[in-house]
Amino acid sequence: MLVDSPPEQRAETAPAPPSKRRVLRAAGLPVSVAVLVLIVLASIAVGAKDLSLAEVWHGLFHDSGTYGDVVVGERLSRTVLGLLAGAALGLAGAVLQALTRNPLADPGLLGINAGASAAVVTGITFFGVTSLTGYVWFAFAGAAGVGALVWFLGGSRGATPVRLVLAGTAISAALFGYLQAVMIMDDAALGRMRFWTVGSLASATTGTIKEVLPFFVVGTVLALALARPLNAMEMGDDTAKALGANLNRTRALSMLAATVLCGAATAACGPIVFVGLMIPHIVRSFTGPDMRWILPYAAILSPVLLLGADVLGRVVARPSELQVGIVTAVLGGPVFIFLVRRRRTAQL
Repeated sequence: MLVDSPPEQRAETAPAPPSKRRVLRAAGLPVSVAVLVLIVLASIAVGAKDLSLAEVWHGLFHDSGTYGDVVVGERLSRTVLGLLAGAALGLAGAVLQALTRNPLADPGLLGINAGASAAVVTGITFFGVTSLTGYVWFAFAGAAGVGALVWFLGGSRGATPVRLVLAGTAISAALFGYLQAVMIMDDAALGRMRFWTVGSLASATTGTIKEVLPFFVVGTVLALALARPLNAMEMGDDTAKALGANLNRTRALSMLAATVLCGAATAACGPIVFVGLMIPHIVRSFTGPDMRWILPYAAILSPVLLLGADVLGRVVARPSELQVGIVTAVLGGPVFIFLVRRRRTAQL
C-alpha cells in the first residue's frame, strides 16, 4: 500500500520552479565575478615573498625596481595566465562533457594533454628545444594533432561520443608509453620535463601570454557559439536532427574548440588536471543542463579554482612553493571520488 508523503515533505523534496532557477542563475553570475575579482587581488597580493599591501600597490603602479619586478613582472603575469588557462580548461571540459554526454569527462579523456606532453618531450629530446617559447608551439602542435587523429579514428563524419572516447583512451595509452620510454632513456629530457609536466604558472611571462592569447580568444568564441547546438545534442541524436542541428558539424567544431583551448592552456602551463572536470560538473548541478549558462559559469569559476590553488601553493610551502598542478591534483582527487560515488548512488 502506498502512503502519500506529508505536504511539508513534498515541498522539501520538490525541485525549484524554473522561474526561481532562472533568478538564482542570473544572480549567481555577478557573485561569481566578485569572487573571481577577490581571487585575482589575492593572487597579486600574496606570494612566496612577503610584501605589504602598500608595497604591492607601489610596485603595481609606481615602482619599476624590486617591488615592480615581483608584482608586475611575476605575480601579474602568472595571474593573467591563470585567468586565461583556467577559463580555457573550464570551457574545454564543459564542451567535452556535452560532446561525450559524460558529466565526468575532462580534456584528458580525448588524449589532448597526452598529445601536448608527448610533443614537448619530442622537441626536447630530438630537436634540442630548451625555451618555454619552444615548448608552447610543440605542445600546441601535439594537442592539435591528437585532436585531429581522435576525430579521424572516431569516425570523422560518423563520429559518436563512444567512438571518440575509445579513440582518445587508446591514443592516450600509446602516447603515455612513448613519453615514459623517451624520458627514461634520456636523462637530460627527464630533468627538463620534470618541472613542465607537473603543471605550473610560475614561468608565466608577457611573451608567453601574447603567444597563446589568440588561441584562447578563438577557442572561447567558438565554444560559446556552440551552446545552442550542444543543447540540442544532449537531447539525443534523433531529437537534435529534428531540431535542425547539424551533428557532424557540431561535433567537429566542438573537438576543434576543446583542442584549441586545452592545447593552448597545456602549452603555456603544462598539463593541469581536474579543473576541466570539477568546475563544469559542479556548475551543472545548479545551472541545469543548459549550456548557455554552463559555459559562462565555467569560464568564470574555473580561474577561481586555478588561481586559488596557485595562491595556496605559494603560501603553504614558503619560502618555496608547490606547483599549481600538484595542488589541483591533491584537491581534485577526493572531489572526483565524491562525484563518482554520488553519481553511482543517484543511479541506484
